[in-house]
Amino acid sequence: MKTGNSVSILLAAVALIALSVPFPAFAQMKHSMPMTGHGPGHGQMKESGMMGDMMGMCIEHAEKLGLTDDQMMKMKSLHREMQKKQARFMADQKIAEIELAEIMEPKDFDLEKANAATKKISAIKTDHHLGMLSAMKQMRSILTDQQYKEMMKMAPMMGEKEKKQPAQKHLKKHR
Repeated sequence: MKTGNSVSILLAAVALIALSVPFPAFAQMKHSMPMTGHGPGHGQMKESGMMGDMMGMCIEHAEKLGLTDDQMMKMKSLHREMQKKQARFMADQKIAEIELAEIMEPKDFDLEKANAATKKISAIKTDHHLGMLSAMKQMRSILTDQQYKEMMKMAPMMGEKEKKQPAQKHLKKHR
């Protein structure tokens, strides 16, 4: 019976971790900006990757969007700050997950410590998501209404390009 309880507690802890990601805040954002992650190391944090891709796209297509030098400077600065925050987030999250695994290693682990570690992971994710929303708001405030509309027209094309890339890589491997 004790083994059954341990398994149940372990499963509950894993489920709690899996369900601790605040998805609702980003449900609408994904529909308004159909982008994917922007490279290795971003894992499940596609929202920040999506944001980085959007800024990268704006910087790359600055001429087409009609960005001024001042807008470019602000956009690049914001993009660098977001990259730093993303790196810190990934490190903090990984450390917290290692700490949770360490807590749960013994057969009879401390449930209170596991709960606290799980809440810490959730808080790290929530803080990061809120930071990305703030960065998205800042980025959009840099653009004029017309530039924003043009950027949104370009976004689906980039999403299609991202989807095609893995297939192209796959074909190259088999040649």
